[in-house]
Amino acid sequence: MGKATKYVSKQPDENGFIHWSDDEHQIWHDLVTRQLGCIQGRACDEYIQGLELLNLPVDRVPQLAEVNQVLMKSTGWQCVEVPALINFDRFFKLLANKQFPVATFLRSREEFDYLQEPDFFHEVFGHCAMLTHPAFAEFTHTYGRLGFAASKEERVYLARLYWFTVEFGLMRQHGERRIYGGGILSSPGETEYAMTSDKPVYKAFDPVDVLRTPYRIDIMQPIYFEIDGIQQLFELAHQDIMSMVHQAQSLGLHAPLYPPKNKEQVGEYV
Repeated sequence: MGKATKYVSKQPDENGFIHWSDDEHQIWHDLVTRQLGCIQGRACDEYIQGLELLNLPVDRVPQLAEVNQVLMKSTGWQCVEVPALINFDRFFKLLANKQFPVATFLRSREEFDYLQEPDFFHEVFGHCAMLTHPAFAEFTHTYGRLGFAASKEERVYLARLYWFTVEFGLMRQHGERRIYGGGILSSPGETEYAMTSDKPVYKAFDPVDVLRTPYRIDIMQPIYFEIDGIQQLFELAHQDIMSMVHQAQSLGLHAPLYPPKNKEQVGEYV
């Protein structure tokens, strides 16, 4: 959001059908099959159950109507086709209306391993399975409503909550570390790093702590927060999150656990 992109989302035809190329179907197949192997025994139960409900095709790119049929039945959510990048106003408004934005472009073969922008694979494979779970859906809906009503300054803090939960969240399950964040679940590199590296810091989830923690989008995450289970997000959705934002604002940011990109960016963190 807010940055230039070389990708252009595909427009659906009059029947809402997106015409993907043979090359794109093959890229989808290769992405899905690779990532299914990576997340085996690492994704949380709720994600695996959601993936089974979605029953995503492997040999072709799915249509949003197929995904929406499952989401509507399970939690009342829908995916909405959007351009490659949208602004925060539209992003929060969509979530507030139980609509999840999905950019309808697929990464090129040249950027198969890493793409900084959220493409169709990231959004559908990474996020939609979790949106079939009522607790996760409730949290995301609440987040959207709060973000839509928030000030620009408050949204900066709220962005960190989304980043360390919906995108890069971990949980404790069956006495083990499991993944529920779509940014990890859609990335083989981040999956391996989050689950096997001795470099990241792992902290118990505390909302105010999360809201005070800066991040960078272009590196492996130096810190992850672990919830005790998906019910913790449901409970958070019914607490006064904005008072936590104001508390975090008054306390200020933690020192980042990563270097700035360059000298000009010292002190400029998300």
